[in-house]
Amino acid sequence: MENRAFIALGSNIENRYDNITSAIKWLTSHPNIELVNYSSIYETDPVGYEDQNLFLNMVIEIMTGLNAMELLEFCLKTELELGRKREVRWGPRTIDLDILIFNQENIETEKLTVPHPRMVERSFVMVPLAEITPEQRIPGVDKPLNLLLNELPDKEGVRIWKRKNGEDVFEPIES
Repeated sequence: MENRAFIALGSNIENRYDNITSAIKWLTSHPNIELVNYSSIYETDPVGYEDQNLFLNMVIEIMTGLNAMELLEFCLKTELELGRKREVRWGPRTIDLDILIFNQENIETEKLTVPHPRMVERSFVMVPLAEITPEQRIPGVDKPLNLLLNELPDKEGVRIWKRKNGEDVFEPIES
């Protein structure tokens, strides 16, 4: 599997934790997707449309034989399978899957923009991404994630919910 991708996961409807773990299991059930790494889970304040429940967010790193458009289609299929409805922009969702980085490619189509266009503004994406790959560089950005993270103003809206390593070990993923 030659392609490396980072995917953000978020949920704020029903059992948020089960939604996230189900999405990971669904994604990794694909024969051309292998889970490589994952962040802790963070509880985060909603952004944009704020009159909704708190989110659980995390980032996973995968290796895949799929190209970026095939990966997008499988992410969208996963969202549908898990009950995602697109009714309100930035509104409540059972699961949200966003491709953040795909290799070091810049992709701009009608359906997909990579790197994700608003990721460097969003602490709920940057904190978990920097946790698993602090030295990673985003295509077109001259600083590594750990330096970009220091510049974000709203990190207080991102709180550790379930730690990957430590007393409350996060182990929902069985590949």
